[in-house]
Amino acid sequence: MEPNIFIKDFPVRYHELDSCGNLRVATLLNYLQDTAGMHAALLGVSLADLRELGLTWVLSRIHLLVERYPRARETVTIRTWPATRQGLFTCREFELCDHHGVRVARATTSWAVMNVATRRPVRLEGNLPPYPLVPERSIDDDFESLPPFPESAATEMGFRVLRSDLDMNHHVNNTIYAGWALEAVPDAVATGSLTELEITFRAEVRRGEDIVSRCAVTDTEPATCCLHQIASRRDGRELARLRTRWKK
Repeated sequence: MEPNIFIKDFPVRYHELDSCGNLRVATLLNYLQDTAGMHAALLGVSLADLRELGLTWVLSRIHLLVERYPRARETVTIRTWPATRQGLFTCREFELCDHHGVRVARATTSWAVMNVATRRPVRLEGNLPPYPLVPERSIDDDFESLPPFPESAATEMGFRVLRSDLDMNHHVNNTIYAGWALEAVPDAVATGSLTELEITFRAEVRRGEDIVSRCAVTDTEPATCCLHQIASRRDGRELARLRTRWKK
């Protein structure tokens, strides 16, 4: 066992596959969320622990790189650890390996702690108990701002926020944003394989809101790159900004 690194196995089940027989991106993100929650509980900073302090976790950024998608009857092993903790943000890292120990995906995420009453972030120092860090990043990313959505022509699709989209903070779960973004990708691109996903979460979304998911293809060589925007249809607020890369 590796000290201060949490390890969890996930068997890939048939209902978790997409139409090509690969693990769905949203399910992969759910695996990350589950392991983060399990490890946080062992460290004494779970959602339940924070609720007692009037606080909660919120996810700020995701950067995912996929080398190969697992398929049915495989077992994925996920390693996760907190790598940094400074100011308002802490980074948590992930590595996903197949049953041979070969890495198939990796991700880095940035989290903040929010005061439930004020809906404002708070500094980690003085609000969270100490926990061990492993100062190793799975992806060397300092989380610079993603490019703004271009004015060029884009595909778009509308959605209504459903009760089933909400998480324990009563706002839309992070994996739902990824699903909205990917649905707006043009068919000619979506027939390829998603190799990279970056998400910046910019505002909370609640049940009953109408949102629009926009996608613009910005590059095609050497890989196809798309920029995405999730926005409120009512007032135009940008709720999330994403970037994806695809291979044929």
